[in-house]
Formats: sequence, C-alpha cells, structure tokens
Amino acid sequence: MQSDAARTMYDRDATAEAFGIELVESSATRAVTRMQVRADMCNGLDVIHGGMTFLLADSAMAFASNAENDAAFATSAEIDWLAPATPGQWLTAVAERRHAGARAAVWDVTVTATAEPADTDGTVVALFRGRTRRVGRPVV
Repeated sequence: MQSDAARTMYDRDATAEAFGIELVESSATRAVTRMQVRADMCNGLDVIHGGMTFLLADSAMAFASNAENDAAFATSAEIDWLAPATPGQWLTAVAERRHAGARAAVWDVTVTATAEPADTDGTVVALFRGRTRRVGRPVV
C-alpha cells in the first residue's frame, strides 16, 4: 500500500535516490523503507556508519508522517544502535506511529538487517524514536 503524498515526496527525494533507499510501504500510521549496505556507507571498521542507519529510520518516519498530505517535519529524534550491519546486507526500517495529536506525533522505528531484502527474520540493529510536527501546508 502506498500513500500518494508519500510516493510523490519519495519521487522528489534526492537523498533517498543517492543512497538507494526504497519506499516499500506507506500509510498515515506506518511506513517501511529499505536499502542495501554499500561499502561507501561504512566506517573505518567496515560496518555501516551510524548516520546511515539514522538516515534510513528518519526517512521511514518522514514518509509515514507526510502520508496524509499535511507536511510534517521532524522536531527531534534519538537512536540506539544495537548491532552492526555489513556491506551486502539489507536494512529495513519500519516506522509506526505511537501518538498523534492535532499537530504533533511520536514515532518508533525498528531497523533490522537481513541477507536478502525479502527475508523477514532479521537482526535488530537500531531502535529510533522521533517526533514530528505538522505545519499546515500540503505535501503535493
């Protein structure tokens, strides 16, 4: 399932394109993104740089929070890195809305690593919590 607003936002997202982020699913309460870990995404220890994991989680939150065509921006976020991911693995970020007020929302994102993109049983590599605020203008 795809939200038209989230899909349009994704199609205009140069960062998602540059890093190979795929938008798998999007709705007002949930979004799924994924990307394959490349060598140029890794740090000097040959594991994915934490900022890349954050980018994927933040992107999932962004697509979900904008799915209703009411532009929303992140106001804060935190992440706990739990395990490394290595080149060739696939990272999948699942963003789920935990609270929605009139303008503000809270999101939890779980990032897992798998050998193949279709694998469903992965290692949790990060837990992300973010907050968004709607600004009262359309996405598209």
